[in-house]
Amino acid sequence: MNLYPLGKFLVSTIFFPLYRIKVIGKENFPVEGGVLLCANHIDNFDPPVVGITCPRTVHFMAKEELFQAPVLKSILPSVNAYPVKRGMSDREAFRTTLKLLKDGKVVGLFPEGTRSKTGELGKGLAGAGFFALKGNATVMPCAIVGSYKPFRQLRVVYGKPLDMTEYRERKASAEEVTEVIMDAIRQLLEKNK
Repeated sequence: MNLYPLGKFLVSTIFFPLYRIKVIGKENFPVEGGVLLCANHIDNFDPPVVGITCPRTVHFMAKEELFQAPVLKSILPSVNAYPVKRGMSDREAFRTTLKLLKDGKVVGLFPEGTRSKTGELGKGLAGAGFFALKGNATVMPCAIVGSYKPFRQLRVVYGKPLDMTEYRERKASAEEVTEVIMDAIRQLLEKNK
């Protein structure tokens, strides 16, 4: 059973007024086709916040440990989350991601792989670059700006799509492309401080 629409509605009614969420650049988001949505990661609430502000349904890769928690293991799949083993090459998660992108879906990814303890943007992992090159999808940078303090404004900024054609044609490395994505997120963060 897909609980995504219900979850989006419930989370929206709580989070929008609580964190005074402001969405910037929604018009940049492609209306159709596969999209790799890459955002910075500052809090456990980032996935639901990206989910409620994105104009399309987002499928999130989430750390495998969450799927072992009693309540979460039944909720996560019903809100389009799928597991990834961290710290190793997870072929199943790679296949799932590439298939979702090929099928024209939106995949949400936090390239840092873990939350930033300082709020500063960390180093991105090569996986983001790999999916950007192999997924043949539009790459969308996204910045979550602010902090999750009640009644203080949190901004979610969607940048312009990144053109990966040149990198795909010259077979750039996944690391290089991840850097390009992280740089785009960094610029959004700085511009919207």
